[in-house]
Amino acid sequence: MEALVVIPTYNEKENIRRIIDAVLEQGVGIEVLVVDDNSPDGTGAIVDELSKAGPRVHVIHREGKMGLGSAYIAGFKWALAGTDAKYVFEMDADFSHDPGAIPEFLRAIADCDLVVGSRYLNGITVVNWPLQRLILSTGANIYTRKITGLPLKDSTGGFKCFRREVLEALPLDTIRSDGYSFQIEMNFFCWKKGFRIREIPIIFTDR
Repeated sequence: MEALVVIPTYNEKENIRRIIDAVLEQGVGIEVLVVDDNSPDGTGAIVDELSKAGPRVHVIHREGKMGLGSAYIAGFKWALAGTDAKYVFEMDADFSHDPGAIPEFLRAIADCDLVVGSRYLNGITVVNWPLQRLILSTGANIYTRKITGLPLKDSTGGFKCFRREVLEALPLDTIRSDGYSFQIEMNFFCWKKGFRIREIPIIFTDR
């Protein structure tokens, strides 16, 4: 396995088959781990079917909706304990992150330790967001840079690729934040530990 793509889910029945297929199409060394929070719509059961049909699909079932941050932490721990994946991705299930960008992440990480998909690297590359949400997001990133010193244009984005060694070095058991703050905290730990971080532009399409 070259890369494991961790995808948290909650009621993603309409998307889950297509997103898994689209990720697996990016390369034979890429596998998927779905972390499902007991979706009432049966998302987890669909992934169970897919995992039985193909060895590149995996699933963690959690008891309930426990938050995005803890879902990623569970996925990271699973990757470290149970696979030899060189790289571990974060990605949304709803196609707001384009699976077609995965090869570009893998090319970029050849000379760095964490690749962050940025919505604000070359202007603003966000589709379908209302102005209020866009202002909130860009403002949060400006504030984060000023307060933490993080040298990133987009500290809150959730499309990322980590080298395995980065996750092994981070204090995963102590991270309790969720949502945007989870992304900021992970980036901050990577930066403070001296890992090389690179941003690449992505197009984020709100679904």
